[in-house]
Amino acid sequence: MPGERLTVRSSSEIGRFPGAAPPIRVELTIQSEVGKKQEEKGCRRWFRKICPCCCKRQNSESYDITDKVEFTKPPTPSPITMPEPAKPKPENGEMKEFGDVKLSVCSVDLLSSKSGPNRTEHHTDLYHGDELIIRRGQAFQMEIEFNRPFSPDTDKMHLELKTGPLPIVSKGTHVIIPLVEHLEDERWEAKVTEQTCNKVKLSVNSPANAVIGLFGLTVTTQSAKDEEPTVHNPSKDIVILFNPWCEEDTVFLDDEEQRKEYVLNDTGRIYYGTEKQIGARTWNFGQFHEGILDACLFILEKSDMPPSGRGDPVNVVRVVSAMINAQDDYGVLVGNWSGNYSDGISPAAWSSSVEILRKYHSSTGVPVRYGQCWVFSGVTTTVLRCLGIPARSVTNFQSAHDTDVSLTTDVYFDENMEPIEHLNSDSVWNFHVWNDCWMARPDLPPGNGGWQAVDSTPQETSLGTFRCGPASVNAIRSGHVYLKHDTPFVFAEVNSDKIYWQRNLDGTFGQIYSEKKAVGHCISTKAVGSDERDDITHLYKHPEESEEERIAVETACRYGSKPDVYCTPAAEDVSVEVKIDGEGPRMGNDAKLSIVVKNQSSQPRQTTLHSQVAVMYYTGILKNAIKKDKIPVELLPNEEKIIEWVLPYQHYQNQLVDQAALMLTLSGRVSETKQVLANQTTFRLRTPDLQITPLGEAVVGKAMSAKITFTNPLSRVLKDVVFRVEGLGLQKGHEVVIGDVGGQATVTVTEHFIPTQPGPRKLVASLDCKQLTQVHGVADIMVNEQ
Repeated sequence: MPGERLTVRSSSEIGRFPGAAPPIRVELTIQSEVGKKQEEKGCRRWFRKICPCCCKRQNSESYDITDKVEFTKPPTPSPITMPEPAKPKPENGEMKEFGDVKLSVCSVDLLSSKSGPNRTEHHTDLYHGDELIIRRGQAFQMEIEFNRPFSPDTDKMHLELKTGPLPIVSKGTHVIIPLVEHLEDERWEAKVTEQTCNKVKLSVNSPANAVIGLFGLTVTTQSAKDEEPTVHNPSKDIVILFNPWCEEDTVFLDDEEQRKEYVLNDTGRIYYGTEKQIGARTWNFGQFHEGILDACLFILEKSDMPPSGRGDPVNVVRVVSAMINAQDDYGVLVGNWSGNYSDGISPAAWSSSVEILRKYHSSTGVPVRYGQCWVFSGVTTTVLRCLGIPARSVTNFQSAHDTDVSLTTDVYFDENMEPIEHLNSDSVWNFHVWNDCWMARPDLPPGNGGWQAVDSTPQETSLGTFRCGPASVNAIRSGHVYLKHDTPFVFAEVNSDKIYWQRNLDGTFGQIYSEKKAVGHCISTKAVGSDERDDITHLYKHPEESEEERIAVETACRYGSKPDVYCTPAAEDVSVEVKIDGEGPRMGNDAKLSIVVKNQSSQPRQTTLHSQVAVMYYTGILKNAIKKDKIPVELLPNEEKIIEWVLPYQHYQNQLVDQAALMLTLSGRVSETKQVLANQTTFRLRTPDLQITPLGEAVVGKAMSAKITFTNPLSRVLKDVVFRVEGLGLQKGHEVVIGDVGGQATVTVTEHFIPTQPGPRKLVASLDCKQLTQVHGVADIMVNEQ
């Protein structure tokens, strides 16, 4: 509107996701000007033609206006200092324009200084050296100097990144980065953000699923359609890593203190000894030390994994698990439990991963002698943290080693109760050290993301290679051993029963005793932010001898090599399911679901259902449980009982994450038949829509309006609310700063715009607010010709 000033907020071109960089406020003046256009001077016209970057024509024809805006007094603009125009050299008595000179690259600056914005915004400033190290899913900047000013109208330019011996575009190992006007998430793009005569600054965006590793960079330019492109190779590499700070990356970890511990902390504690005498030793992970990043990339190169597989952290972790041991692929460390270390270094002598990795790299892949479980784990933590995957070393006391996939620890006796040594291959270690790493698991059912167990100590082969994991810790806890990778082996380490067998006279074996609390005690890792020990046994197993723990054990054993160790149910005639009414519960209200339990037998049945509801990220990672219940159920013959389950708003109001998803888990056992009942149901809390109402006739070139209305469904205040509004052919994308919206309050915004394209159009709006996500709306508008 005339004389009004609109405050618009735009995001930094570095760190293009929440929390990575502070917003920038740009103040625009929207006003009507009456009068004749001042004629542009001839000298200025010539200078704008010679150096368009320094003298741009102003566009005063934009009409997009928002009524609901934040008005501020703009600061006094600083005077613009015009640089001296470059004087073209005369040729044959005439002036030669810059556009006739073939564009070529003089130099490329990756702005890779450790103290510069690229390295600090990408949390890579701790790595040794001044090469450009970035994290995927986040924009970075670079500068290119040409032999003349770059003209977007006539000059063409794109970047290319290549990795691996045979880069292929379709595999993500040959990346072509086009120049665009506006950056969008989840794709490779570059945008000119500054131009000063011959030099341009680019903001380059990468997708959150990009292949990680070492990439070579080239810049391709072209001045005319018929001209051969010129390729400039600056002989500069870019290292791309996983990004736990990026919500779209599968290794995203939603806790800054945990990211500091599990990604950025270069020292730690590893536990050993016995459950009653737990010892601790400090370990130098040293993931930022000189030469360690090169060594980690060398490990990936030396593995059999093609470079195209490096975009998936599941693949990378599986390869690292195999490559840290030298058992079958000339990996980093040779295992030795003999006590004779004369031709190497005793495993107990190591206290750092740095010397091991540098020695392996400098010898171009000669395995280092020797390691045992804590050394394998320490080196694995270093490599995973270095590559950007959150990781920690974990110690399990009384750790079982199941050799026959029975998911039990078996002890055999003969008829006289003498041990049968050749059959007693299962063992229980005083302690064993492996790793947890954090990631989503889109390859598994929801709820199995989060911490994953991975073990680099060579114990058993997995698909022919000595490696183990990643295995979902949630799946281990529930006994879901049918989920990959190597979940049965880790389950047996922490929660197998010790079964005693005696040989009968006919040569068969009978079970004579079962020890239910023999393994998996005091599972330990270093606490976040301190050197204290954190007991995480509860993450790996339910409380010993609880009904949930017994259900998990018996569920797991059904998939083992001895499925009949535990009594099979006499009947399976009770079912349980969860039903959601209509479109499901709404945000801001109590969440109500129906649990339907059916008895399909002619006999009464009795059970106790254990219910637990947990907040869940859309990637399937469970954040935390927010409500637990025990529900006694008694069923008459052929009875169907409906139990109303309620999650009060107060239980979840401060717990939700993006997508507002929750998972309800039910488990129980039928008393009469010993049948196990289990059900997992994912549901979300529906958020309100933005209501968009078009006002006036929609005609090309004619002003019209649209009203956007939003009602806060919560009783709490929403902080820093922003509307994002865009309509192709209607209005350019922009942000409208709303500010705070009170509980149950309604806010209305009126947008004014002039349609530029006829036909069916959509005006789209979304709400940006940390406390409430997935709020959006759309209006269909038919635009007529003038």
